[in-house]
Amino acid sequence: MAPEESAEATRLLQSFERRFLAARALRSFPWQSLEEKIRDLGSELLLDVLQKTVRHPLCVKHPPSVKYARGFLSELIRRHEAVHEEPLDKLYEAMAEVLTAEEPTCCHRSYLLPSGDSVTLSESTAIISHGTTGLVTWNAALYLAEWAIENPAAFTHRTVLELGSGAGLTGLAICKVCRPRAYVFSDCHSRVLEQLRRNVLLNGLLLEPDATSIAQHPGHNTQNSESPRVTVARLDWDTVTAPQLTAFQPDVIIAADVLYCPETILSLVRVLQRLSACHKDQRAPDAYVAFTIRNPETCQLFTTELGQAGISWEAVPRHNQKLFPYEENSEMAILKLML
Repeated sequence: MAPEESAEATRLLQSFERRFLAARALRSFPWQSLEEKIRDLGSELLLDVLQKTVRHPLCVKHPPSVKYARGFLSELIRRHEAVHEEPLDKLYEAMAEVLTAEEPTCCHRSYLLPSGDSVTLSESTAIISHGTTGLVTWNAALYLAEWAIENPAAFTHRTVLELGSGAGLTGLAICKVCRPRAYVFSDCHSRVLEQLRRNVLLNGLLLEPDATSIAQHPGHNTQNSESPRVTVARLDWDTVTAPQLTAFQPDVIIAADVLYCPETILSLVRVLQRLSACHKDQRAPDAYVAFTIRNPETCQLFTTELGQAGISWEAVPRHNQKLFPYEENSEMAILKLML
């Protein structure tokens, strides 16, 4: 194989690997490029794809949705048959295994990090489950995680409070790559909090009993000095009090994909106001809010409410690297807030 062909095949395999591990929509896979490469390189490439997807060690340990794996293998077999190659036993063996498997209520998605590590999440198989959208990972969480990985100094040796953590992707990536001193995941839905705790432990991090222990013992660290002190906290934006917020003592506040309706925006701005009032004589925390621009009016409402609350903001420049396979046509932004 020529070096150029080898490099193209490697990029194609990486594309399939990242998309499959993250269980992205099957239509987003470069199927046409795969067909062309099968014609050029033969069926061995399909076996490589199988090893990078269904047979990947992360998928074997933490499998995706059975329905998703079945759909992927069906399309892989269809593309193989389209080039009139002989049947591949290993493809049909993999499909037979999937056809006899039972569908669980939760599936797994994995995201590869530049360090060689990964973040694996247990997520609901439904976008809306148990009355909340917080049981799945949204695009802006991936976008914010990418920015954090490119800008680790914003988090290194600092205490981070995340508002509306959802499945936990952004925070887990920051904990694994950016070396914060402490990280507080927060949400208000009981099911989301349960899942957050599972995902923290699934990724090898230790959980503190509550966020106040971090504030009361700031010099203490976990057994592994490289590992941040992590806690999962219930935080209802409408009922949380100033003393409760003061106890977190964050140096950095982040939130991703939380601007989905006017009521939520108003609640978010109110809690940001309270956090702004908590630092008193201390340095105000840095704050970053990432969002997908689905409706410009919603984004306009957020910036208008920030202005009325006396919170200035600036747009963060777009970052260069695209590590995660979110939707290509999604328009996303990050605002830095001056609390």
